[in-house]
Amino acid sequence: MRIKKLIIAIILPFFLPLWGGQVGFVRAEITFRGAWIATVANIDWPSEEAVGNTERQQAEMIWLLDSLEAIGINAIIFQVRPTADALYYSELEPVSHWLTGKQGEWKKPTPPLPEGKEIQTPYDPLDFTINEAHKRGMEVHVWLNPYRVNLAKTDTSMLCADHLLRRHPEWFWEYNKQWYFDPGLDVTREWICTVVEDIVDRYDIQAVHMDDYFYPYPVGRKSLPDEGTFARFPRGFEDIREWRRNNVNLAIQEISETIHECKPWVEFGISPFGVWRNASVDSTGSATQAGLTNYDDLYADIRLWIQKGWIDYVLPQLYWEIGKKVADYEILAHWWANEVKGTKCKLYIGMAPYKLVHQPSAVSRQLSVKSNPWSQGNEIVRQMRLNRTIEEISGECFYSTRPLLRNPRGLCDSIKAIYAEPQKISNDVSEVSEQTLESGQE
Repeated sequence: MRIKKLIIAIILPFFLPLWGGQVGFVRAEITFRGAWIATVANIDWPSEEAVGNTERQQAEMIWLLDSLEAIGINAIIFQVRPTADALYYSELEPVSHWLTGKQGEWKKPTPPLPEGKEIQTPYDPLDFTINEAHKRGMEVHVWLNPYRVNLAKTDTSMLCADHLLRRHPEWFWEYNKQWYFDPGLDVTREWICTVVEDIVDRYDIQAVHMDDYFYPYPVGRKSLPDEGTFARFPRGFEDIREWRRNNVNLAIQEISETIHECKPWVEFGISPFGVWRNASVDSTGSATQAGLTNYDDLYADIRLWIQKGWIDYVLPQLYWEIGKKVADYEILAHWWANEVKGTKCKLYIGMAPYKLVHQPSAVSRQLSVKSNPWSQGNEIVRQMRLNRTIEEISGECFYSTRPLLRNPRGLCDSIKAIYAEPQKISNDVSEVSEQTLESGQE
């Protein structure tokens, strides 16, 4: 490694004049080019028509990966545990009904295999996806939801007979017609770490990924049903809000330790809601006016996780346009960049191509073009250009794959063109050598 750095430091000055003298800071290539593949409610994969059909599921996944590869995507974030279930072989949790049609039941591939051939077990979707992604040079980040058990519109009657909720109802509570693991229980953290260790140990993945769903998003003034747990296990806290944050902090720290003790090279990434805290309540927060925040409403202190080194990358969901009054993309991109500065945590940005797909409402159509940025030009392209002016941003990710591949407003063509642009060079020799080596470029 030192030899490589020395070689670059020696030869780079001879090549810099070819770029026309002083170039100033121009960031290195965006190294992480990701896309989320959501499985909850069959958003991206498999389609509803492919539920229970192995052949069609595999064909759809190959099409998704081929299409993503064609525009320059080099990593997928694949949702394998949306609701305490599994889209992979698991002896701990039941197979997802979004894969097979019925939770807890694996089905043999359809159509039937040729006569004389039998299969003892169905295919493993995660193993299949990893193999296909790696053939294309893509990283696979497995996406897990830590606490959620069902969706609000999903009746618990769909849970299989041996689901953990049925075996240990004391581990869970209900909020707004959804069931969640109780984050205040030690057993919850232990279970999640067991699930994580099982996946990391058995699969050739590059990262474990969690998004913004920690404590549930608040619904009106409806309070969380965890006062009883707080009373029994306060762990020295008097403020239930501080206690909740500590519950999540402990989970993140222990999950991180579990991953890195099992395989030190596997990363742990978080994709939080885009606003940590508003500056109006905390001077170190962002100049935003968000109606809810990670720290105050979801009890997720991402800033602490970055500072403690518990996460390897942070991927905030900046699903707003540049110039939005209450949550400006540009302001937030710079705020997160400042938070990772001087730490080992990498910064990628979560972007929202799905907003280019959605048709504007009748009210929106009556508004001026100026007030409707997602219906004019290509807001995602503007944001990608901005990302390349911020030194700390080293990647971006698109939510989600199906809307992205519809090529709204020519987005796929634009992404392909941007990613095909040559890597740019900084005039700082040591900076270039570090960035080049860390991004795996030879």
